[in-house]
Amino acid sequence: MVGVPDPQRTEIVKAFVVLAPGFQGSGALAEELAQHVKKRLSAHSYPREVEFVTELPKTPSGKIQRFLLRKAEVEKRKAG
Repeated sequence: MVGVPDPQRTEIVKAFVVLAPGFQGSGALAEELAQHVKKRLSAHSYPREVEFVTELPKTPSGKIQRFLLRKAEVEKRKAG
């Protein structure tokens, strides 16, 4: 999950999810994931957006490079 710019809230939480083989992303699955997080964490920290991706950018040691996800999202929102 990363923070991405939002014109109304200044920033929102967006989750990038890699699905296991054989599963497909859908709006219903995204909502189910968001509600699961909302129940387990606080109401303000659940993802307002969920994007299904095939892979996440990682360092050679295996850590997720969240800054690349954030940067790509900022560029996408500026262009669109």
